[in-house]
Amino acid sequence: MKLPLQESGGNGLRIERDDSNQEKLHRILTTNLDEFIHIAKALSTDLRVEIFKALLERSMNVVEISEKFGIPASTAAINIRKLEEAGLIQTEMIPGTRGTQKLCSAVYSRIVVDFTHGRSEPSESTVEVSLPIGQFVDSQVSAPCGLLSEHSIIGEMDEPRSFFEPERIHAQLIWFRRGYLEYRFPNRVPRGAIIRHLELSMEICSEAPLHKRDWPSDITLWINGKEVGTWTSPGDFGGERGLLTPEWWGIENTQYGLLKTWRVNSEGSFIDGRRISELTVDELDLNDKPYVTVRIGIKPDARNDGGLNLFGRKFGNYETDLRMKLDYVRQNQDAGDDPT
Repeated sequence: MKLPLQESGGNGLRIERDDSNQEKLHRILTTNLDEFIHIAKALSTDLRVEIFKALLERSMNVVEISEKFGIPASTAAINIRKLEEAGLIQTEMIPGTRGTQKLCSAVYSRIVVDFTHGRSEPSESTVEVSLPIGQFVDSQVSAPCGLLSEHSIIGEMDEPRSFFEPERIHAQLIWFRRGYLEYRFPNRVPRGAIIRHLELSMEICSEAPLHKRDWPSDITLWINGKEVGTWTSPGDFGGERGLLTPEWWGIENTQYGLLKTWRVNSEGSFIDGRRISELTVDELDLNDKPYVTVRIGIKPDARNDGGLNLFGRKFGNYETDLRMKLDYVRQNQDAGDDPT
């Protein structure tokens, strides 16, 4: 039996879990051709294909992968990072015999590519809003920080006052080490409708000096003042130009991030299909105001306070702004069950 685990109408990705055999990984990623290009790039070498196949059998740390394939640990780490950036594997730091070790696990066992459809169109029971990253209504940030438009620096580098410049609405890349940005999305759900789930996607990563791939950062999302959950970004990605990043922005700087999707429904809160908290959509009080408040930032007590980079549609690897989707049913319809 196949049960939907996550559906993301915004980027064309659908994740399913096959529960017919609990002893092996059976998670299916269904994607369109545009999104599959990034996955294909990650699987473009024989070594990465073999590493991924090995991780389908069991989780391994970097040293085990290095020994299995007879390669230096540094080479193993680079190839693991490529697979993680494509969303094919996930890593976590766990206690080891000598400090901590990075445990690597496969996320999907099958990939299905739909060649006939791109991004799905919103249904009549869905509202979707894209908001440019520069249209924040509040900010509290500390240096290092800055904003870039498609063509130039906005204000001054490492100056929080630049976040109040009128030109900030044109920002295509925003970064800061500590603090938050707050946005207000218009609430376009018809009055009296029942909201089944909320989905929010963005391209994002950590903020290191210039760039550093191994630079974890705990990035937290709040909606209407409620903490949805925290995702740990593995690093700050540079050294090779983002697909959309302008040529004038040096390649030694941050170039691209990872496309992440938060989802809150009646079962709890998830990021890319993985549960991160028990907060449900009913607890967000989405019908109380004409707008939905979204705050993204680094908590003062974050274990990994590695900052964040937020990308607009003219920077990074994904042509997207902040994107919110609300699925709803009218009260005279049956809300039914909302699968994760």
